[in-house]
Amino acid sequence: MKLNYPCNTVAHGLARRQFLGTLAAGAGAMVGGLGAFTSPAMAAHLKSDQKRIVVFNMHGGLSQLESWDPKPGTETGGPFLAIPTSVPGIHISELLPLTAMQMHHLCLVRGVNTSEDDHGKGAYLMMTGRRQTPAGEFPQIGAVASKTLNPQDSSLPGHILITPGGGGGRGNDSAWLGPKYSSVQLGNGNPPPNTVRPDSITEDSDKARNDFRRQVSERFLNRRRTAVTEAFTYSFEQAEKLMSQRDVFDVSKEPASEIERYGKHDLGRHCLLARRLLESGVSFVQLSHSNYDTHNENFNFHIEQLGEFDFAFSTFVADLAQRGMLDSTLIVVLSEFGRTPNVNLYYGRDHWSRAWSVCMAGTKVPRGHVFGATNDKGTEVIDKQVDHGNLFHTYLQAVGVDSTGNFDIDGREMPIADPSSRPIDGFLV
Repeated sequence: MKLNYPCNTVAHGLARRQFLGTLAAGAGAMVGGLGAFTSPAMAAHLKSDQKRIVVFNMHGGLSQLESWDPKPGTETGGPFLAIPTSVPGIHISELLPLTAMQMHHLCLVRGVNTSEDDHGKGAYLMMTGRRQTPAGEFPQIGAVASKTLNPQDSSLPGHILITPGGGGGRGNDSAWLGPKYSSVQLGNGNPPPNTVRPDSITEDSDKARNDFRRQVSERFLNRRRTAVTEAFTYSFEQAEKLMSQRDVFDVSKEPASEIERYGKHDLGRHCLLARRLLESGVSFVQLSHSNYDTHNENFNFHIEQLGEFDFAFSTFVADLAQRGMLDSTLIVVLSEFGRTPNVNLYYGRDHWSRAWSVCMAGTKVPRGHVFGATNDKGTEVIDKQVDHGNLFHTYLQAVGVDSTGNFDIDGREMPIADPSSRPIDGFLV
């Protein structure tokens, strides 16, 4: 299906209906095994001081004017009103009425300027905190979070991407941190494929097979131990442990009332799955909601898409608050950029990275707060401007990671975040 509202890029070759959950989706094969998993068995109870991050990626470029920074009554503002929230004086778009009721948990960063209007490059800098360079790749926020936050006694992966549509497997987003910290992708929120023991193999037979494999592997490793051979061994061991934890990924284990409360559309299921994963000790979960690249019919599309987001996201935030998880969980809602204040002749908004918004909540983030501002037409930042590097540092600092430090990668010090940048001044509490 050819889309007529976003730009014609490979990144946006998925149909709108797929994102709205009307296409059937199956789980694809998990490429490369399960080598992203951390070691030994998962702790019986989630540690109270463990920090986690969940990212909502509003893929394609969510319009800040139809969400976090409305400008009603102006020539650039569009047709929607700004409504009051649970925090007096803070208004957001009328397309987010349920989220408005959770504003006392949220913080709006309205002064984002990344100066990058390309989808791929914009997504890269928002996920890595750095601009792309021919010199090499940088690890994404999920990989960094997995390495710094995931408990060593966890048998679950520390970096999970819940993707819309079908497919699954393992991502290539950890760069020099190594495959151990790459993402495990759950296609359409389905459990990882190939994690159920075939009926034709008994439990005793499976145990005997694995015992024999360990003996052979250990004999081989005693003579030829390399990073590659250890990665293979690690992958087998963690895959075996994951099989015993498979129910964590199965939303159907939740009561029907919970599924109804989040919404039976894909995003609702994915949000409920994200909550299950966070409660089980997973350090980083990313969800995608798309496609916000609304060069055509921007207003009709945001009515449709934000209605779905508003329902699921507000439920997710309220749930984490009610369960006492906001103090230990950072929530981030981001895009690769925002949308132009100007409305084009197709009733759409184009790419705009010079003045847009990110929503945050939890951990050390101030609650019920607005940080930064744009001018009355939304064309430029006029107070407390921040960029991708500032945000990346701030995400990590918010969960207790010293973003100015270094990783030791085979004896070489590699900066955790862009050393030329810094966290947002005076932001965290």
